[in-house]
Amino acid sequence: MRHQTMTATGVLSKRFTLTVPESIRAMQGWQPGQRFALVPKGSGVLLMPVPDKASLEGMAKGARAENFRDRSA
Repeated sequence: MRHQTMTATGVLSKRFTLTVPESIRAMQGWQPGQRFALVPKGSGVLLMPVPDKASLEGMAKGARAENFRDRSA
């Protein structure tokens, strides 16, 4: 799959809202009311859609708990 690259700009309002340009929303398939995670990344922020529970169902089917590695240890 080839990734499309598009540069667009937005303006942060006095109420700290940011409008995502229509071209980006359409390309990503984002909808009004959709939730996003904002992940600090260097001097910027990564914007990631938060998946709904239904889309995650069955994702870990067959996963086993043994040999689980806890990265916080």
